[in-house]
Amino acid sequence: MKATIDHIGIAVGNLAESLAFFKDALGLELDHPEELASQRVRAHVVFTADGRDGATLELLEATAEDSPIAKYVARRGAGLHHVALRVDDIEAALAQLKARGVRLIDDAPRPGAHGTRIAFVHPASTHGVLVELVQR
Repeated sequence: MKATIDHIGIAVGNLAESLAFFKDALGLELDHPEELASQRVRAHVVFTADGRDGATLELLEATAEDSPIAKYVARRGAGLHHVALRVDDIEAALAQLKARGVRLIDDAPRPGAHGTRIAFVHPASTHGVLVELVQR
């Protein structure tokens, strides 16, 4: 399986403060936010110097108190949430990980932001880092 960094997910507690830093202080370009109702989150993509095809930052804002992001921020505070790796074939990547005994959160891909398909690998198998697989 070949993988490249797709994005870094950052859980935010105060979106206005986060945007003030990434957009205003650093001058980075933002994409239009996308709400993922099934995950109760709003994703704000921040483009890095590589532009739209390179690695991005994804600011994750909870849209409900019971969302995974709201729980994460309440438990750990705002900050790094996950590392997303772009793969060409997410089903093949999941099959390879399963065959190696890797613990998965998602056994099958689900819809992600901007028309992607995603699946998460459990941090117990990744030395404490939540890893997201992304197929564009």
